[in-house]
Amino acid sequence: MPQPDPIPSPRQSMMRRFWRIFRLLALLSIVIAAIAVVLVARGDPTPLRHIHMLIATALGIGLTVLVGTGLMTLVFISNSSGHDEAAAARTREENSKE
Repeated sequence: MPQPDPIPSPRQSMMRRFWRIFRLLALLSIVIAAIAVVLVARGDPTPLRHIHMLIATALGIGLTVLVGTGLMTLVFISNSSGHDEAAAARTREENSKE
């Protein structure tokens, strides 16, 4: 007799959803960093500082976009999972006691 598939846990499905979104955002940050590097490369005629400025631009912009979008993804997933509602209810109770 065939066995039914096990029900996935909410934590696993949330983590899978987060990593799927995060991969797309990592690709987005790479594209934005590449665009920034091209724009900097066009405007800097000095060859000695050129490579260092390109590396700094790629890392700075790429990591900034990645961290910002990653944090916003966590906020989005936290809101959709119901964790924010539980925290908001508790703070409302604490505020009403005062």
